[in-house]
Amino acid sequence: MLVLSRKKNESIVINDDITIVVVEIRGDKVRLGVEAPKEVPVHRNEVYEAIRRNQPVNAEPPKEAGAGSAE
Repeated sequence: MLVLSRKKNESIVINDDITIVVVEIRGDKVRLGVEAPKEVPVHRNEVYEAIRRNQPVNAEPPKEAGAGSAE
């Protein structure tokens, strides 16, 4: 895990198209702003986990091309 220190209004950039900005620091809470392309889902961890729990589980993982062939 990369750990960074940032002050209010400072930011980090991920992969040229995602920016995380420290919007506000109040006591023990930090407000972050996330700028990302619309096709990139951004969720709080608890929301992400709820989404994952509600997704159907595939009975069998997709097979890779050429897997299991006896040539």
